[in-house]
Amino acid sequence: MKKIAFLLLAIISVTASSQEIALVKYNGGGDWYANPTSLPNLIKYCNQNISTRIKPKPATVEPGSPEIFDYPYVHLTGHGNVVFSSTDISNLRKYLDGGGFLHIDDNYGMDKFIRGEIKKLFPDRDLMELPSTHQIFQKPFAFPGGLPKIHEHDGKRPQAFAIFAEGRIALLYTYETDLGDGWEDPEVNNDPADVREKALKMGANIIHYIFNN
Repeated sequence: MKKIAFLLLAIISVTASSQEIALVKYNGGGDWYANPTSLPNLIKYCNQNISTRIKPKPATVEPGSPEIFDYPYVHLTGHGNVVFSSTDISNLRKYLDGGGFLHIDDNYGMDKFIRGEIKKLFPDRDLMELPSTHQIFQKPFAFPGGLPKIHEHDGKRPQAFAIFAEGRIALLYTYETDLGDGWEDPEVNNDPADVREKALKMGANIIHYIFNN
């Protein structure tokens, strides 16, 4: 309970002090370390454009660690298998129901693995696709069509799915978009500037949502 209370206090006081966000180091063999420049670039963009004060270097945290409660936003990405242990499930569930936010961004190839782990995490709740009218697509940057398409992958439309806790998004799963690749340094994926800008703006909307809900 102390950790949960601390997390809620940290989220509320974001405007008063510097915050940290973290990358999730998971088991299963997937490359959790993919996109090493993504979060630093997103942090820099948010600090410059939406008045956040997030520490420049993201932390790394394991899903079963009590340290996860120190971060209002944790990011999970990769291309392959993800496995949550029973300890991971219990800890993540407490974190998310207590005010935490997990953003899972499929870096292509994760979908067939992560959906089962999400169901283990929330067997009593279903992933719900967010409509383009949801507030996460409205501010501070407008995305009237919903989640932007950053990389083609299988050519499917981009989708944002969510698990809710007490009316707020606790888990966000972005699929067929690959926001993290768009956050990377320009030379990594050679994305056009306007595509990277869309990815960073959408990332800023996610961060804004967390710190204002």
